[in-house]
Amino acid sequence: MPESNQSGEAIFRSAEMSLVQLYIASEIGRETVMSLGELGLVQFRDLNKKVNVFQRNFIQEVRRLDNVDRQLRLFERECEKEGLTLEDGDPHSAASASDIDALVALGDTLEKRITELRDAEERVTESQTESQELRAVLTETAKFFDQRAGGGSRDIESQSLRNVQFVAGVIPRDRVEVLERILWRVLRGNLFLETAEFGGDDGDKSVFIVFSHGAEIISKVERIAKTLDAHLYWIADDVRERENQLQEVNQKLSDIDIVSQRTRHTLNTELRLIAQKLPNWRVIVIKEKSVYSTLNLFQYDTNRKVLIGEGWVPKDDISKVKTTLKSITDEADVEIPSVLNVLETSRTPPTYHRTNKFTSAFQLIVDAYGISSYREVNPGLPTIVTFPFMFAIMFGDIGHGFILFLAAFALVYYEAKIGKMKRDEIFDMAYQGRYILLLMGAFSMYTGFMYNDIFSKSMTLFKPGWAWPESWKEGQTIQAHQTGVYAFGLDPTWHGTDNNLLFTNSYKMKLSVLMGHVHMTYSFFLSLVNYIFFGSVVDFWGNFVPGLLFMQGIFGYLALTIVYKWTVDWVAIGQQPPSLLDTLINMFLAPGKVPVPLYPGQAYVQVILVVIALICVPWLLLVKPLWLRRDMQKHEYERVSGNGGPLDLLDAPDQLEETVGDTPGDATGGDDFDDEEEEEHGFGDIVIHQVIHTIEFCLNCVSHTASYLRLWALSLAHAQLSTVLWDMTLQAAFGFSGVVGVIMTVILFGMWFVLTVVILVCMEGTSAMLHSLRLHWVESMSKFFEGEGTPYEPFSFKDELATN
Repeated sequence: MPESNQSGEAIFRSAEMSLVQLYIASEIGRETVMSLGELGLVQFRDLNKKVNVFQRNFIQEVRRLDNVDRQLRLFERECEKEGLTLEDGDPHSAASASDIDALVALGDTLEKRITELRDAEERVTESQTESQELRAVLTETAKFFDQRAGGGSRDIESQSLRNVQFVAGVIPRDRVEVLERILWRVLRGNLFLETAEFGGDDGDKSVFIVFSHGAEIISKVERIAKTLDAHLYWIADDVRERENQLQEVNQKLSDIDIVSQRTRHTLNTELRLIAQKLPNWRVIVIKEKSVYSTLNLFQYDTNRKVLIGEGWVPKDDISKVKTTLKSITDEADVEIPSVLNVLETSRTPPTYHRTNKFTSAFQLIVDAYGISSYREVNPGLPTIVTFPFMFAIMFGDIGHGFILFLAAFALVYYEAKIGKMKRDEIFDMAYQGRYILLLMGAFSMYTGFMYNDIFSKSMTLFKPGWAWPESWKEGQTIQAHQTGVYAFGLDPTWHGTDNNLLFTNSYKMKLSVLMGHVHMTYSFFLSLVNYIFFGSVVDFWGNFVPGLLFMQGIFGYLALTIVYKWTVDWVAIGQQPPSLLDTLINMFLAPGKVPVPLYPGQAYVQVILVVIALICVPWLLLVKPLWLRRDMQKHEYERVSGNGGPLDLLDAPDQLEETVGDTPGDATGGDDFDDEEEEEHGFGDIVIHQVIHTIEFCLNCVSHTASYLRLWALSLAHAQLSTVLWDMTLQAAFGFSGVVGVIMTVILFGMWFVLTVVILVCMEGTSAMLHSLRLHWVESMSKFFEGEGTPYEPFSFKDELATN
């Protein structure tokens, strides 16, 4: 692969990566990986793929830290129950090995303490609930007997009371009716049931008392009540005993309340002390877990007592890694120095694009579709401009763009404050894409000026290029005459005319085709940049040249005819302008025949272009497979003729590299070499692939060009919807006068503004954004983007803390 002439550049294409091998003394393995995690530049490879995860060297440490992590999550939940606010931990918090041992022991102690306090609180609460229920039952029972003793309306004969027994308790209120129906049917009406609502906090319960004859029936009542989750309580028959029982319950509740307050106070005090240190503990445990999980990727050399690891590092940052290793070795004063070796490898490195808070959102748009192959052109860079611009063509309105710009500007201005807030999924998406929204709003205002459209109305910023007659009769159709050219954008004279829609339709439709041609052409030239960078001559002659001739011979010609047709004053020359759609169709169906010529010699030009396009199809289909077949035969001939001869000496280094690959001796043992070998393709596979590519390319040139007509369709729909909304709200309000007019204007203005934001900005904006996304993913990126890379995911404490 050729060397990049732009050292350190990682925006236009991914950064150059190197596979490095680390030799670290086992006694400083933890400290070294800890420092590399703070540095965040090494993506470690797993050198123990064939080793079971439970048999790795540091699995016990990982398990121990998992337990501590579980304990910290328990403390966090308990703090949330107490309403305690937890601050963010210091990301630079660190601890020594002895501190970790102390934290493990402290976690066990605190877990036991908090669990005991919480269990004690639950037991006290349960006892308190039972006592409250018993008190309610005693109170309601006393009321019932007092009513009967005083000769209430539902008196029971004293003779029958001698043989009556009763069951009392508390039951969920929604099951009172169920209990009554079941007892009535089972006992055949041989009962008396009294209920009352449970006062206090538990308002969803009711007290009940059931009277009936016989111990067997009472036992049956108790069993039925228990099946309905009722709590039964023993109540004395004697009045004095019930009064004593009530006094005992009140005293017990008083004691329970004191115990409950003390328990909660102790628990709250313990959790407050934990909450002060919990955030930093979480940071420390997350770091330690990630360190030992990373160390499990290393191999351990028992003879030399060193840890051996491999990882990908950006080429320009290798010196930083070396400096870090040296500083850790010097501080620890160990006999075995840490060593970093850069390995020669045939493996495909991960893709790494350096981004900042502005470019990261645009890069995510590309990465959502696919990760760029290593060192190929990054679509994320041009997307910064083309994505909001394609959106703006469909969303062009000064007013709507300004609303979107203001909303995005607020997100950018308060980004530090919003970044610390807890955000829901939708708001977080808007926040992460705030710079995209900002450019979308700015570009929409620009295209709004081009369309001269602000909330469906025009502005006269410069002198119009058309003049109306000075006088006319009512009902007469008048026609403006051109006096010049409007300085910038669409002339405001067109707004409100009968042929406005016809003119803007034609203008925006042709503009969308031109934008599509420019967008696809520059995207196709990015493939040339890739071919030059990778030195692929066969792709240049077999894909780029025929593809360019085919695309430009048909659709480039269409774009030129659109521009040429705009430059001709057809009224001045007294000629009817030809239909470009008919011209393009007849170019293939009737070559050499032009019913209405656009320019002299048009027939000959179109025949030549059609012939070139037809030649490009077999060119695109055959050149690359035949070229590769020739190279394959040449290599096979050299391999056979060089067997045992002097050519072996020339091929020896290559043959040795093919045999050994990047396996660093006994360090990695070649455990995972086979899983990354490049797949070899036969000639038949190459032909099939090229046939598919040829068919797709030719068809996509047609379908993708037509796909850009969505720019015209959505722009037209957006403008018409804006006009309809204005006419049905504000325009209608202007028909009223006086106080009614003021009131209607205020009401309809509020309706117009809300509908504008909800429908035209939010809904239409989302639709235009998705269409712009599709134009980039499919129509543009398909011209040059392979997207077969793997993301660069270095071991970084910053990422670990953000994830957890």
